[in-house]
Amino acid sequence: MKNKRLKIVIDRPVSIVFGFTLDPQNTPKWIEGIQKEVTSEWPAEKGTIYKNQSTDGAWHEYKLAEIDKDKTFVLSEIKGDYHVRYTFRPKSDNSTEFEYYEWIEKGELDDTVTQATMVKLKEAIEAKK
Repeated sequence: MKNKRLKIVIDRPVSIVFGFTLDPQNTPKWIEGIQKEVTSEWPAEKGTIYKNQSTDGAWHEYKLAEIDKDKTFVLSEIKGDYHVRYTFRPKSDNSTEFEYYEWIEKGELDDTVTQATMVKLKEAIEAKK
């Protein structure tokens, strides 16, 4: 599979969902294969480097290639051809449709992020008061 699109509605405003997913401290809370994530600067802006450590100890680096506050951001693998776009659409004042779209130019995607991962994200965000 070269690309994957997953969607979920989260009962929180767009700004909360956007902020939660952009914050590297939250990534291990919803993506099982990641035990730690850090950035080269905070707050993140276009060009910020995200480094995450997988559960097997390997580090991976991504560049924040695009960012449009409360609408979308794209992370692109620095030494590879993997990309992921996060898109946020308000459904109401307190509800957001979140879309996770990942693609790879060569090879095949793994199954790290699934609909179960999206449910875990929803639960983590909705549990925050």
